[in-house]
Amino acid sequence: MVKYFGTDGVRGQANSELTPELAFRLGRLGGHVIASLEDQEGQKAQVLVARDTRRSGIMLENALTSGLLSVGVDVMLLGEIPTPALAYLIRTQQASGGIMITASHNPPQDNGIKFLGSDGYKLDDSQEAEIEDLLNGRDDLPRPSSKNLGEIHDYLEGSSKYIQFLTNSIDGDLSGMNVVLDGANGAASDLLARLFADLETDDFEIIGASPDGININEGVGSTYPEKLAEKVLELEADAGLAFDGDADRVIAVDDKGRIIDGDHIMYIIAKYMHQQQTLKKDTVVSTVMSNLGFYKSLEKLGIQSVQTKVGDRFVVEQMRQNGYNFGGEQSGHIIFGDLHTTGDGLLSGIQLLYIIKQSGKKLSELADEMEVYPQKLVNVKVRDKSLVLENESIAAIVKEVEDELGEDGRVLVRPSGTEPLLRVMVEATTDELCEESCQKIVDVVEEELGTD
Repeated sequence: MVKYFGTDGVRGQANSELTPELAFRLGRLGGHVIASLEDQEGQKAQVLVARDTRRSGIMLENALTSGLLSVGVDVMLLGEIPTPALAYLIRTQQASGGIMITASHNPPQDNGIKFLGSDGYKLDDSQEAEIEDLLNGRDDLPRPSSKNLGEIHDYLEGSSKYIQFLTNSIDGDLSGMNVVLDGANGAASDLLARLFADLETDDFEIIGASPDGININEGVGSTYPEKLAEKVLELEADAGLAFDGDADRVIAVDDKGRIIDGDHIMYIIAKYMHQQQTLKKDTVVSTVMSNLGFYKSLEKLGIQSVQTKVGDRFVVEQMRQNGYNFGGEQSGHIIFGDLHTTGDGLLSGIQLLYIIKQSGKKLSELADEMEVYPQKLVNVKVRDKSLVLENESIAAIVKEVEDELGEDGRVLVRPSGTEPLLRVMVEATTDELCEESCQKIVDVVEEELGTD
């Protein structure tokens, strides 16, 4: 059986791996699954479809939409809009679900298709497995005709509703703030000027907001924040915000031009929520990739932390299962459970800027309150990444290094989700100790599982 779904939908190089033919089948079979998840009371299911700015998006949208229509699902097209905007609009429109065409922070030649349910959350594993089974089997689904076919409508005013939601997420405005924004030439490009004008931001400069279909994430955005840092220093701005291709994550730049990652952003926001007594169970959910200093800094504030596997979907699952309302990833996916169902770069950026304004401090001052441990990450190419779990020599060296580091260090060895690699990460009190400890483990991994 072919496995289509990864940790964030179906992805691949557009028109070779993710083809129009596959998009049609995903629309048809995925649309059937979405329609079956709730009682339509005699009404046709309605699915919202959105995309980022990749040139392949229109090609895949047309094929995907045809598949949806062929099983009697009505389609509302949102055009180029962020993934979190789609998630929000699904709920406000009381739609049966939504489909986003995006490869997020991946390069322009890639694309992806991810499904969301009527609640605005990504489909769970069992629902994706149901689509997988249909993709691997024979298509015996009904083929309605005439009036029972799905209909298609444009819903371009959805972006205005989303902007209103964002502006209402803070009790005030951003007057007095001077910021630089990087749209990654992606789905947020057309929204930034409208949004930050509505927020009454004193002064804002926008870069990376001229998409041409083939420049999304190219040297700009959350994966490449260096240009943003240069612009922040040039304009002496208070902060910079860099989004990714579908704007579900954000990385910041402080007033000194330093990159402020998701750990720092979560720390600043969690501290503010803790002070405002709005952080449920005084707990933050993050993944195992967050820095050890992040956890220790939270602990000093009396804030607890829960760790999940890498992937924002696992953060969201933990939050929903246990009643937590805040979490995220070092990569910049930040989730406000009381406000939204998914990571939202624009929402997170607004919240961060509002906290900066309320605190009366500079972003650099707020970020410096979090301790950061030196970190070393090495990707080791291996013959079979699954063997790491049963290799006694690797387990022994990991335990040895963990014992040496004690509470002032951390070791993480995990297989890559998409490549034949083992990721070896070590955090310690000094760069030298970090380097030395990491190399010990890498040497054993290469000896035991490395390629020739």
